Amino acid sequence: MASAVRMSPSATTKWQPAPAALTAPTTAVEDLYVIGHFGIAHVPADSWRLRVGGLVDRPLELDLAQLRALPSVTVTAVLECYGNPLDPDVPTRRAGNVVWRGTPVAAVLELAGASDGPILWAEGYDAGVFDGTRCGEYLKDLPMDVVRERGVLAYEMDGAPLTAEHGHPVRLFVPGYFGTNNVKWLRALTVADRRPEHLFTTTLYQRATPGTGALAPVRDLDVASLVTAVRLDGDGLHVAGWAWGSSAVVGVEVGSGPDEPRDWVDAALDTPVGGEHGWRAFAATVRPGTVVGARARDAAGRRQPLRGARNACHVVAVDPEFADPG
Repeated sequence: MASAVRMSPSATTKWQPAPAALTAPTTAVEDLYVIGHFGIAHVPADSWRLRVGGLVDRPLELDLAQLRALPSVTVTAVLECYGNPLDPDVPTRRAGNVVWRGTPVAAVLELAGASDGPILWAEGYDAGVFDGTRCGEYLKDLPMDVVRERGVLAYEMDGAPLTAEHGHPVRLFVPGYFGTNNVKWLRALTVADRRPEHLFTTTLYQRATPGTGALAPVRDLDVASLVTAVRLDGDGLHVAGWAWGSSAVVGVEVGSGPDEPRDWVDAALDTPVGGEHGWRAFAATVRPGTVVGARARDAAGRRQPLRGARNACHVVAVDPEFADPG
């Protein structure tokens, strides 16, 4: 066990860049948002261990060298923060498109002889108080079939070891899922036949299911877009940015107006950067206005709402010099 784990800082930590910093196809570590519900855990790599247990034939404990000796994959995919679970309808627009390298979760589950239990619990080394509740760990549960298919035990970002802020030495990453599920400072995977009762599994990060109103855990990414640049283009405004979701983005509209976007036009779309779970660039030229905005739609038929939701249309003010939005 990593007995020397320390939390520094030991309070909720948030940081994100301005949209104009996110123009690169893949996001550099220094430009990627940081979230720590209990703060930032500092876990020594030499004493780090990952326990794999529950409904398995051969419980495991792996150190970092043993994990890195297993087959690895490299995946480029979006990491997005769902937002504040205490104020879930407020857009945060914390996202980046990251190059991840690590061991497929499926490889470790196979070593352990995992059963077909429907749920995988993922537990982090970080601990502390969030919203007045003390937790001895950060805990999430995920559908086993999804994690087997595409989950990664990531130990590198952008070709370098994870930083402490992003989960060093190892974090879980599941392409297409919100960041709350991608447990940092990972210490245990447990194959289970039920969901655990925990602040971060059945209380926070829940939302109403359309049609029924039943609460369900936040997992699949919403369809979303981010405006990263606005510049003068002849008699119009050239607007560019990124769009993504858990399903393929099939269209983006860009609009402008005096107070909110209107006069929507279809943007040109590039291919996704890194595959189906990477973001894709959009660009369009619209009439001059004091604000511009973008809204995406996906193959599942979802469309960004104009307002009133965490993934509402991204609207930015256009300054007189047509500078990039902040």
